[in-house]
Amino acid sequence: MIKRFLSTCLLVLAAASPVAAEKIPLNALSNYLNGFKTAQGEFTQVNSDGTISTGRLFIHRPGRVRFEYNPPDNSLVMAGGGTVAVFDPKSNAGPNQYPLRQTPLNLILRQNVNFASARSVVAHTTDGKTTSVVAQDPEHPDYGTIRLVFTDKPVELRQWVVTDGSGEQTTVILGELTKGVSLGPSLFSIPQEISRRE
Repeated sequence: MIKRFLSTCLLVLAAASPVAAEKIPLNALSNYLNGFKTAQGEFTQVNSDGTISTGRLFIHRPGRVRFEYNPPDNSLVMAGGGTVAVFDPKSNAGPNQYPLRQTPLNLILRQNVNFASARSVVAHTTDGKTTSVVAQDPEHPDYGTIRLVFTDKPVELRQWVVTDGSGEQTTVILGELTKGVSLGPSLFSIPQEISRRE
């Protein structure tokens, strides 16, 4: 189930500039992520087995995120209070729960992201259209990696690809993110979600 959460953390490019772009500096990418606390939008997830899921994404930095999957999936993945919970609508049991720090998404949900000084950055490249940053927990590379893909002018996060410890990849394609939205705390409260489903 954590694989689904990690998968949800991937994003694919919605658009690419026809003009070759220079590599966006790490400080600019950090400033972009630190420049918003809340955001919401739609996503499309390409799972490691080739299946596709869609849904809505809600981010509240630091440390909170919620992925609501559309039918027929109807799953829910959320992070809050340092924990990730995966709700399976087909299960009568409670959610599977994991420490957020054991997922690559933790690297971009921190209070302060600083790619330039972080030992977590293992690659910083450009293909002439986009800039990619690959990050992992330097103390626990077995947790996997997250590759963030950005476009420029203005800087926007377009995709992330999570590779788990076994090498399987999941890609999440982001639609337009609306930033600075009001998101209630209940969206990220795992205990409240559990109570609501009882």
